[in-house]
Amino acid sequence: MGRVLALLGAAALCVFLTASSNLQQTSMQGLWAEGSPDSWASSLTGLAALQDASVGFMCPMDRDVSSKTPGFCPRCGMKLVAGIPESKEYPVTIAPQPRAIHAGESVQLNFGIEDPKTHQPVRNFEIVHEKFYHLFIVSQDLSFFLHTHPEQQTDASFRLGVRLPKPGMYRILSDFYPKGGTPQLVVNTLMVPGATSGFEQAKLAPELAPQHAENIVVELVSEPPQPAAGQKALLYFRLRPNDGIEPYLGAMAHMLAASSDLVDMIHSHPIQATDHGAEYKQLQFNLTFPSAGVYRVWVQSQRKGVVNTVAFNIPVGQN
Repeated sequence: MGRVLALLGAAALCVFLTASSNLQQTSMQGLWAEGSPDSWASSLTGLAALQDASVGFMCPMDRDVSSKTPGFCPRCGMKLVAGIPESKEYPVTIAPQPRAIHAGESVQLNFGIEDPKTHQPVRNFEIVHEKFYHLFIVSQDLSFFLHTHPEQQTDASFRLGVRLPKPGMYRILSDFYPKGGTPQLVVNTLMVPGATSGFEQAKLAPELAPQHAENIVVELVSEPPQPAAGQKALLYFRLRPNDGIEPYLGAMAHMLAASSDLVDMIHSHPIQATDHGAEYKQLQFNLTFPSAGVYRVWVQSQRKGVVNTVAFNIPVGQN
């Protein structure tokens, strides 16, 4: 019931926001790969899962990763820090130019990030995976996916030019790390008016067959074979051939998972990459899907300088 109310509230908010010049974020924040940081647990060679953030050095994003000495997170590449500030959400506003967004036409999106303590624009950010700002845009039917990087302006805002291909709702996930703060995943909603601009949940059929991209084929193997809501699932993506596969934006791959109603959006990176000869490279993601349903999961990797994007529809059962 709570998810239904959240969804209806988001849809109502979208209708209101289309008449406004500044598009505020909804109350929902993006999800880390395995729930809240305090709930994560894993075992990595040479690292310990510490509950006490004051002990040793910890990754500000993957808080289960810690070390007794300074260094970098083997999972996301972030610098380990000695102390992590209290987590606070940084509000994000989106101002489109022109204000009226039309399907298939260019629009400039201006992103403003506010310090929750001072209520002033945030100007300084940590570089995460080679960029200050990672942005994901997904259409309500989940047919449109974009992972891109707005550019910072002299007034501290970030700017992006984009074409949204069809009327309807778009979810926008902002991923950034303010200096002195904590890594942020913030979700906004945009509505593009038109004949089909009302909300209609995407109807996804399971799609688990190997996917062909620009110059690789990606196979998915999951453990358990049928993931269950609220339970950790191990997702193994096998990239073939294992020739020239290289890091993309500081990680071996980037993943975005979205529920068919777009209430849940999860951003993740592989916790392990293993070579299986020349046949394939296997990337392991650990994910906890919040609810039952079908999730659209995009995975991006790079081979010989070419970025490959594939998508699977993964059914998630009740716990």
